[in-house]
Amino acid sequence: MNFQDITSITLILFSIIDILGNLPAVIAMKEQGKIIESGKATLVAGFLMILFLIGGESILKLLGVDVASFAIAGAIIIFIMGMEMVLGMTFFKESATSKSTSVVPIAFPMIAGAGTLTTILTLRAEYDVINLAIGIALNLILVYLVLRASNYIHKKIGQGGAEILRKVFGIILLAIAIKIFRANIGM
Repeated sequence: MNFQDITSITLILFSIIDILGNLPAVIAMKEQGKIIESGKATLVAGFLMILFLIGGESILKLLGVDVASFAIAGAIIIFIMGMEMVLGMTFFKESATSKSTSVVPIAFPMIAGAGTLTTILTLRAEYDVINLAIGIALNLILVYLVLRASNYIHKKIGQGGAEILRKVFGIILLAIAIKIFRANIGM
């Protein structure tokens, strides 16, 4: 265990997951009457991250998918989510019987999306698995706390603040999606 490595991993994953940047999307889903189960979303995202930590490249190879294609697919989903936020439209339709958005799109692709999963694959080449696992766990704790506090944060910033954040972070999501797409299109 290396504290400096754990700190680096935690900060890298925190910037990629960007749970604070995704908060406007979470608030928007709640305003639409969607149910977000913080614990469930965190556990599913954690499961996906650990799964990719242990065998991500093997899983993708088994499916015949390369990392770049996976990243591009995730970029498209992130792009659509950004469009939803900027335009105020709904592209992702949930089943009529389900009001929960804990797994899709919260756990995947918001928390454990293509960017996060490909970053984990990249970091695995540089850091020990135990340090990566601890960095993932620390980020999951932060994710859980932010999801749990989303109603409180929404009350503090108000409807106008949430709308401004939603539009601004929608544009940021669009930019992140384009960046991921551009970085992987030529691979």
